[in-house]
Amino acid sequence: MKNESLAIGSASSISARMDRLPTTPYLWILVFLISLGGFFEIYDLVFTGYIAPGMAKSGLFATTTETFFGFKGIGAFIAVTFAGLFVGTFGLGFLSDRYGRRSVFTVSLIWYSIGSAIMALQTTSEGVLLWRFITGIGVGIEIVTIDVYITELVPHHMRGRAMAFNQAVMFCAAPVAAILSFWLVPLSPLGFDGWRWVVMLGSAGAVVVWFIRRAVPESPRWLAYKGRIADAERVLEKIESKVAAQYGGTLPPSLPPIAEKKREMVAFSAIWKAPYRSRIIMLLVFNFFQAFAFYGFNNWVPTLLIGQGITVTKSLLYAFVIATASPIGPLLSMMIADKLERKWLIVYAAFAVIVFGMLFSQSRDVGPLIVLGILISLSGSALSVAYHAYQTELFPTGVRARAAGLVYSFSRIGASMSGFIIAFFLRDFGVVGVFAAISAAMLICMAVIGIFGSKTNGRRLEEISE
Repeated sequence: MKNESLAIGSASSISARMDRLPTTPYLWILVFLISLGGFFEIYDLVFTGYIAPGMAKSGLFATTTETFFGFKGIGAFIAVTFAGLFVGTFGLGFLSDRYGRRSVFTVSLIWYSIGSAIMALQTTSEGVLLWRFITGIGVGIEIVTIDVYITELVPHHMRGRAMAFNQAVMFCAAPVAAILSFWLVPLSPLGFDGWRWVVMLGSAGAVVVWFIRRAVPESPRWLAYKGRIADAERVLEKIESKVAAQYGGTLPPSLPPIAEKKREMVAFSAIWKAPYRSRIIMLLVFNFFQAFAFYGFNNWVPTLLIGQGITVTKSLLYAFVIATASPIGPLLSMMIADKLERKWLIVYAAFAVIVFGMLFSQSRDVGPLIVLGILISLSGSALSVAYHAYQTELFPTGVRARAAGLVYSFSRIGASMSGFIIAFFLRDFGVVGVFAAISAAMLICMAVIGIFGSKTNGRRLEEISE
């Protein structure tokens, strides 16, 4: 018991030393390197909608199906993507709690690269769906690990900006995926379907980034929590020396330590007790509906534009223009991420999606459609920045990845269902019906976070977890 108390004390001291670090370029570089892995996560999710016309053209899938759960349609491709993500986040999100943020982070990226490459070579719809599912599992593990990794590596006073910067880097993948799809999907370079080239390019790029990310250290907070105090001290000292060199002086004094609960009290079952139970339920509901709304728009942008009278080729071009706003939203969010309370940023962003979405559904001219599409994209990006930071802040170190994986897994269910539901509303109610469904989902998000959400801005992780 005495040794355990010493370990807990040391862990809280490690965390206190990290929270006193000033913001320097080195910390931003760490966030950037981690975010490069997230780039391919977003690339993988975003190209789902952009390669859909090419997959339909090749005869592998149809745009819509006669039955609701039609597994020969694009909806099935979207569904298995998020089914794999669900397995990764819900079933395997705990891996980084057990084996470390850095190790799982690296393995999951290699998993994605191999799975994507094999999927691109499939010649049957069944083969594509199988490997899309397998790839989604690796991406799901990576999503959870990235959020937790960044939350633990930066001091509390820059958590919001760090997550916003992370999202900005990641969302740069949206215009990249869009322009590559615009160039390649209508063609068959070297006799290879254009959509397959889009998938393969993402797979190859992820391998390159794996070598770059080897420079990122393990989370000292996680090492300390696991009782590896000497390792945590060694990693933190390296971080402190690099920060001090850039800071140009003596680092500020360590903040007062705040101890988390004893290790045996942070078992997975503990998150179903106060205060975590209400947070879990709140985030389960929120994640389901925000994902349905977010991917209900982003995965269907080209198809929705076609529904508004735009041709297939031009819809891909306009979708690219809309996608260019994706990284701008997080960059704009950096200005307010640590100033405006995160729960209210989520609420305001969701409301903006409702307003701009309904205006989009009423428009027929190209100019307003593009402007409103950009505004929806900006609002969705701001929402993503806020909740990715929010849902990792609310839980203690020992189960942070598992708890975040659990709640985030419901976003995978919502996103998986979005393919079938959006196809249904588009077929029977048109674009107006699609945005009516998206608006209803966002209203639920506003209610659960606005009414039940806790405040987290400027608070240390140990303080929030208690």
